[in-house]
Amino acid sequence: MSEENKAIIRRVIDEVLNGQGNLDVADELFAPDYVGHNPASPVDTRGPEGVKGFASMFRSAFPDVHFSVEDQVAEGDKAVTRWRGSGTHQGNLMGLAPTGNRVSFVGITINRLEDGKVAEEWQIFDALGMMQQLGAIPSP
Repeated sequence: MSEENKAIIRRVIDEVLNGQGNLDVADELFAPDYVGHNPASPVDTRGPEGVKGFASMFRSAFPDVHFSVEDQVAEGDKAVTRWRGSGTHQGNLMGLAPTGNRVSFVGITINRLEDGKVAEEWQIFDALGMMQQLGAIPSP
């Protein structure tokens, strides 16, 4: 089950977030009652439609975005992925006009899977570093 769960998360990264961003795959990979928790977001992401909305917004802001898996471990119904993302800011990002800046950021996501689908997710990433690279927040 652990290897299967890691493969599901890699599909999320490869098919929903990377490449052409096949948003319809979210219906296959996320449970209908999925909840995504991220302290950088004021509200939880809910259901496959919420995942599609987030992925669409992020891919619109960073059309060349690419995520890579740096490390991944799984046990029971959980998979933990340490990842790296990068992209060029070419679209609106939560009210921030495109800067043309290239950014790189890292994060860790813990996924709970149920019946072969992502049911819940806890994510933390270097949002501060990303916003500094975009010039939205001054660097120290």
